[in-house]
Amino acid sequence: MKNNTQIENQAQLEKVRHSISHLMSMAIIELYPKTGLGVGPFIENGFYQDYDLSEPISEEILPKLEKRIKELIKQDIKFEQHAMDFKEALKEYKHDPYKTEMIENLKKDGEKNVSFYKSDWFENLCKGPHVKSTKEIDPRAFKLTSIAGAYWRGDEKNKMLTRIYGVAFESKNKLNDYLKMVEEAKKRDHRKIGKDLDLFTFSETVGKGLPLWTEKGAVIKRELENFIINEELKRGYKHVVTPDMARVALYKKSGHYPYYKDSMYPPIKLDEEEFMLRPMACPHHFELYLSKPRSYRDLPLRIAELAKLYRYEKSGELTGLMRVRNFCLADSHIICADSKQAKDEINNVLNLIEYVAGVFGLKSGKDYSYRFSLGDRKNDKKYYKDNKAWDSAEKNLKAVLDKRKSKYVIAPDEAAFYGPKVDIQMKNVMGKEDTAFTVQYDFVMPKRFNLTYTNKKGDNQEAIVIHRSSIGAIERSVAFLIEHFAGNFPLWLCPIQVKIISVGSDHKKFCQKLANKLIAEGLRVETDLINETVGKKIRNASKEKIPYTLVIGDKELKSLPAGRQGDKLAVRVRGEEKLLEIDYAKFVKKLKKLISEKSLGL
Repeated sequence: MKNNTQIENQAQLEKVRHSISHLMSMAIIELYPKTGLGVGPFIENGFYQDYDLSEPISEEILPKLEKRIKELIKQDIKFEQHAMDFKEALKEYKHDPYKTEMIENLKKDGEKNVSFYKSDWFENLCKGPHVKSTKEIDPRAFKLTSIAGAYWRGDEKNKMLTRIYGVAFESKNKLNDYLKMVEEAKKRDHRKIGKDLDLFTFSETVGKGLPLWTEKGAVIKRELENFIINEELKRGYKHVVTPDMARVALYKKSGHYPYYKDSMYPPIKLDEEEFMLRPMACPHHFELYLSKPRSYRDLPLRIAELAKLYRYEKSGELTGLMRVRNFCLADSHIICADSKQAKDEINNVLNLIEYVAGVFGLKSGKDYSYRFSLGDRKNDKKYYKDNKAWDSAEKNLKAVLDKRKSKYVIAPDEAAFYGPKVDIQMKNVMGKEDTAFTVQYDFVMPKRFNLTYTNKKGDNQEAIVIHRSSIGAIERSVAFLIEHFAGNFPLWLCPIQVKIISVGSDHKKFCQKLANKLIAEGLRVETDLINETVGKKIRNASKEKIPYTLVIGDKELKSLPAGRQGDKLAVRVRGEEKLLEIDYAKFVKKLKKLISEKSLGL
């Protein structure tokens, strides 16, 4: 948890960032007096502002704007707030459709008046907060970073505006540290590495947000899927397969339809019935549970699936594999007899999550953390109304976290509509936390679906449901791992584990023979037999981040006639300059051991 000083420093930094966005607007209006102003909030690490400009601009203008902003900062400009009634505000901005819309929305939201901030000659509709004076801003500690297009209000039907992004920090050193991190993140961007390593692609003809996996990317995806299925089977999960679509009636029954309607694809009418591509697998699993009578002896029942899901994401929000419209979720719904069983299962789920994280070298507190997301009892539009159930569910989740001595932050009003949850917050290469997956306590679906079982007394009793994902969406996990490892995957995940390079045409036949022998051992092997220099072939293997590269020439042909015991290999190991000389049989044994142990090293 943040202490008071940290909170105060953060609040001051947000004021600085917001204030610089106003100074940026002053600099823009000096250049383009008839500019229309959209929204311009502070955001994590910085700020942005949307503009309706008379002409397109490029990032070449950013240094000029920065220079002018620094000049304005040195003028000790004061930020003064004042209010205006709605009639007066609408009259003031009768020629500005953006401000008019914002003012009308404020009126609908029940605001008493409209807040404005004046800084020198510039006046803008704004709630704040701002610094009192530009003296509070370090002119060396900000930078304008990029220009992008942004639809007004994020709606594709509206006009495209010009959005300028910037970052700002407490000091020049903090800014420099951030810029270095950004440069490293660019190198690790999964979209760039994915293209360089030929892992996946997108096609406008197929559709936005629908990834196409190449044979190499499909290997990584398949290895992750096999890994999590095998691990879950060991832990008592029952893996099932359910349809990618269902009748709309199913989602109305679950209550998802009104809550998720905007992120669902439109219904498909077939034989006078409406069907829908599924945005979640929960209702399918519940219907599977209801397919036959259940006893207390059957519980807990851990239903699991690698479920293909479909959700509509706006075009502007699609980001490589991180935000897609079709994804595969390592999903599970655990049907529990009572709260004691539910707590045990939640604890077991967290054990599984921590095990999976450990396989990838991720550490709790450093790479990921827990967020305890609570509901708001007063908000019965967003949350199912049952105060007693909410109290019990939150108490049980908290008991598990406290017993594990897990560190967590509390997030009010972040629960799902059917219960509280533990979110696993994963840090990306920028240090930003994203919700990777959740463990969800559910007391609503058992009521909606009548999920009951016969207890020891022979009576019908309502069950409790735990929703969880062990590795999240496979697509998002692949994106995260590409960036985490910078494409240097551990051996078991590498699409190509060994590359065999021929020196000349006389060596090609043997290279293929050796490759077939290694493939028969269960290794993923590729040969490079093209008529290029050995140096270029080795450089290509390095760019492809191949773990082990073997060069076969006359010397190797004589010393390695058939891959027998005692025959020597000269192996180039990824990231190392010195050649590894190793017995063929030992090399194969070593690789098999690294793969079976899912080792992070080579």
